[in-house]
Amino acid sequence: MVFHALSDPTRRRIVEQLGSGQASVSKLAAPLPMSMPAVVQHLQVLEASGLVESHKVGRVRTCRLVVKRLDTVQDWIDQRRAAWERRLDRLGDYLATETTKKEK
Repeated sequence: MVFHALSDPTRRRIVEQLGSGQASVSKLAAPLPMSMPAVVQHLQVLEASGLVESHKVGRVRTCRLVVKRLDTVQDWIDQRRAAWERRLDRLGDYLATETTKKEK
């Protein structure tokens, strides 16, 4: 669900904005070229994924980033990086062996 939420550029932009601290929905919507209902739909996806939490005081809904949920993304990236590093190490070993064979 986290990756689905982050797959959209608008939602990534909202997450980046919230990285600087909590913000009201209207503040999050201000730089975006879309209607307020569209922004609210994006925020609902982010909330459903657990990346964003919101609370309402009076008429103002304030959102904040749940940084801990980004650990899911970091773990996935770390696993992919480790797999690619192993593959590249094996390729490097193979190329070094082939170069040595050709030099003989």
